[in-house]
Amino acid sequence: MWSVTGARARAAVGLAIAVALIAVASLGRAGLGRAAVGSGPVIAGCHVFPADNPWNEPVAGLPVAPDSARYIAAIGSDAPVHPDFGTVWDGAPNGIPYVVVGGWQRRVPVRFQYASESDRGPYPIPPNAPIEGGPKSTGDRHVLVLDRATCTDYELFAAYPHAGGRYWTAGSGAIFHLSSDALRPAGWTSADAAGLPILPGLARYAEVKAGAIDHALRFTAPCTAPRFVYPARHEASTCSARWAPPMGLRVRLKASVNVSGLPYQARIVAQALKRYGMILADNGSPWYISGAPDPRWNDSALHLLDELNGGDFEVVDTAALPHPAA
Repeated sequence: MWSVTGARARAAVGLAIAVALIAVASLGRAGLGRAAVGSGPVIAGCHVFPADNPWNEPVAGLPVAPDSARYIAAIGSDAPVHPDFGTVWDGAPNGIPYVVVGGWQRRVPVRFQYASESDRGPYPIPPNAPIEGGPKSTGDRHVLVLDRATCTDYELFAAYPHAGGRYWTAGSGAIFHLSSDALRPAGWTSADAAGLPILPGLARYAEVKAGAIDHALRFTAPCTAPRFVYPARHEASTCSARWAPPMGLRVRLKASVNVSGLPYQARIVAQALKRYGMILADNGSPWYISGAPDPRWNDSALHLLDELNGGDFEVVDTAALPHPAA
């Protein structure tokens, strides 16, 4: 046992604090500090991208983009918002599912239609991994796998298992390391038309139950431009309209829109749309918001979001946001 008193005690405390601050700074420079303080959403113990990632940056205080009204009109000013997730629809879980696996999960090969823009893998896909729309789906058939051992997100589009899941075929695939802000190469697709990850843009029941969605959401539009803006990396133009929105467009629910009368689940989603907004990620019906299926969703409550329409939104000027890894 030993003790110090007076000036020696103050010096010892000061030295301890300085050492601690240096250690924290070193972690930040190593890219670990943001995860350590718990910023941004967490799934299975994995922080879903750093705090400065565009999915995690709030946009409530940013200015409105100059051409906001034109883009909103092109998507559909009168079109209602639609939660494209919930419990069950057409006999299958409603939404884009994901599965969490451990480091023991066997990795399997995937053969890609768009191999030149896909990450080769192999991918740790369980044989019974949930497929968007169910095993017999003829839709987008997204498969999302989060490896909690490495905090790596594996995503497939148009995914089909073969030989009992010993290998898969897919239209495209992408691998995202959730501790990194790294973007895909410019011009590359992912499992999403915009070249973005899908997992960070999903509304999840667990975060709504906890009282807040702390990230931007993913949405679709029926007519997109032949260009993309940060953080998107790919275009998938479906029309030539002058004010067709580009992939990566960021919109938010106007602060003036009163959402206090919405039921709890819908209100939490609407509050996220005000604070974080949503990012245009794919072609589809106007204002369709993506989420993960869960039997605990209240479909009737969620569908009261359709009281909102395109005119309640505005395009955000994101020039002031940091653009890590741009």
